[in-house]
Amino acid sequence: MTGLSSRRPAVAGFAIFTLLMVAVFAGLGIWQLQRRVEKHALIAMLNERLAAAPEALPAQAQWNTLTPAKDEFRRVSFTATYAPLPDAMVYSAGSAVREDVSGPGTWAFLPARLADGNTIVVNTGFVQNTMQDRAQQDRAVRRLITGDPVQLTGYMRFPESAGTLTPPENMAKRLWFNRDHLAMARALGWDEVGKAVAPFYVDLETPAPENGIPKPGPLSVHLKDDHLQYAITWFTLAFAVVIAFGVWWRAQRHA
Repeated sequence: MTGLSSRRPAVAGFAIFTLLMVAVFAGLGIWQLQRRVEKHALIAMLNERLAAAPEALPAQAQWNTLTPAKDEFRRVSFTATYAPLPDAMVYSAGSAVREDVSGPGTWAFLPARLADGNTIVVNTGFVQNTMQDRAQQDRAVRRLITGDPVQLTGYMRFPESAGTLTPPENMAKRLWFNRDHLAMARALGWDEVGKAVAPFYVDLETPAPENGIPKPGPLSVHLKDDHLQYAITWFTLAFAVVIAFGVWWRAQRHA
């Protein structure tokens, strides 16, 4: 009887620990299932935006109301003229939304003037294997700056924030490591006095240069969807904890 009494605190403690671990693992499994539902909704929404017919570019009066949540990847079409100003390179090791792009290389960002004088920054496409070669990038984009208006079709994107490990820009090469077109505009003088730079930039879909450099193209969604596997893992761990407690408890009863 004394031995049974001495084991009760240990059984109770282990039972409480087991319940806590089951609650944590099951909670994580449920959370992953919720994330899966949200991810599927996001993929469906992005696919719908990417497949939509191009819209007119939002007017400047609407720019302050645009947000990534409701406007990222909107397909737009507009007429603009590439400005004879320095371009910017953005280093890339590949793309999550372009199947036809693999790194290393750079994205070529250029300012384009609208008829009202305001600026839309355009990611004109991918230049492969430049290895941050400024001369090669210059040759690639010089053909685009003709002084003539061009009909452009692409996708609205919003600037990225630099992470703690993101290298700083290299002004000598006009090289950035994150897509912050507003920082580029400030540094390279893309903004004009009395005019505005749009808070979004455009990932160019068409037209493509005759030689294909820079290389624009359509975007497609390739988001990772591993949430079901993660959920199964967490639920399996919860079940394993219960089994482990059952085995231990049975051993204690026969001790």
